[in-house]
Amino acid sequence: VLDTEDAWVSVEGPVSIVELALEQKRIHYPLVEHQFVLCTVLYAIMRLSLKGVKPLSLFDSKGKNAFFKDLTSVQLLPSGDMDPNVLSIRQQFLLKVVTAAVQALCSSRKDSEVSEEEYFPFEKGKNWPTLAADLAQYLQISEDLVRRHYVCELYSYGMDHLGEE
Repeated sequence: VLDTEDAWVSVEGPVSIVELALEQKRIHYPLVEHQFVLCTVLYAIMRLSLKGVKPLSLFDSKGKNAFFKDLTSVQLLPSGDMDPNVLSIRQQFLLKVVTAAVQALCSSRKDSEVSEEEYFPFEKGKNWPTLAADLAQYLQISEDLVRRHYVCELYSYGMDHLGEE
């Protein structure tokens, strides 16, 4: 219900933006979330310069088909039962993201001019290992597995103080 004041009722002209917004179809939020996962995967591949990653291989056939549908349509999205091969590819991808992020962190720490507050030089506040752990929820991979890999990578690159945290 759109409540308007009496003074606006007699106004003539184009339809207000509020009325146009109310007339729009509602989006299917899980489909938008699915698109967000793909965008995040593509951004991680680009920003971390990951080689040999095929983004669509991280999704099953239902997931791939959902990318090309209207956001207002209700689509069949991947269910809880996933192909073990797809889960393995997803896990490998997330571990690659963490490894690349730690390598970037290590190379930036070697430069003496890098400030302590900018561990990750990509964007302010963008912590890729944390993003990979968050993405693990959407991709049905254990967050603990991603976090353990992150700690192992920190220790292997000699950043024990960060690994302990």
